[in-house]
Amino acid sequence: MKIGKLGFVLGKFYPFHRGHIHLIESAEKQVEKLIVIVGTLKTENISGELRYEWVKETFPHLEVHHLTDDNPQYPQEHPDFWNIWKTSIRKFISEKIDFVFTSESYGDELARNLDAKHICIDLPRNTFPVSGTAIRENPMKYWDFIAPAAKPYFVRKIVLYGPESTGKTTLAQQLAKYFQTNWIPEFAREYLEVKENPMLLEMSDFIRIAEGQIKIEEEAVKFANRILFCDTD
Repeated sequence: MKIGKLGFVLGKFYPFHRGHIHLIESAEKQVEKLIVIVGTLKTENISGELRYEWVKETFPHLEVHHLTDDNPQYPQEHPDFWNIWKTSIRKFISEKIDFVFTSESYGDELARNLDAKHICIDLPRNTFPVSGTAIRENPMKYWDFIAPAAKPYFVRKIVLYGPESTGKTTLAQQLAKYFQTNWIPEFAREYLEVKENPMLLEMSDFIRIAEGQIKIEEEAVKFANRILFCDTD
């Protein structure tokens, strides 16, 4: 049942995790239209543009905006804190906001300044007991809480080096099986097998091999479980 026309979610999504997804999905069910604003700072370790793309990828049907204003982060930092944030938010939302959805204690004051009502979703984090800070400090431990769109960013790549016929491929396969993840082969081998004269390499071949290796790595990392094993790179 929809309780209002326009709802609003503001977050850093630093990084984007399943608790954030739960918040947005819960909010979406209650309003006719939901707008999400991803607020980021240049000083933060994970790219703001990347975090914005994670939210867009996860909710392509929603209106999602990227706020990059260098605003104060806590009320005690500036006497005009709430007006500064209200001005930033109103750059993206000119309509009347009915409900502000958060999982934070600041939601009451944010909603009051936007002349809206606050609905707090799972403040004690019972549904998804995790925080962005915990994930940043130990992404492997909290892997299952990271949003699927954000997981490739945290995958650790392990590259096997060595001359030909020393067992890199076999080792990569065995390691991937042991750690329940995937691995990628050496693109050059496949490339050279179809080349008319594999012993005659030109500079353009090295570029194609590098591009091919990068392409299969970018695809495989989407489905890796914490680690991606690479038979060369």
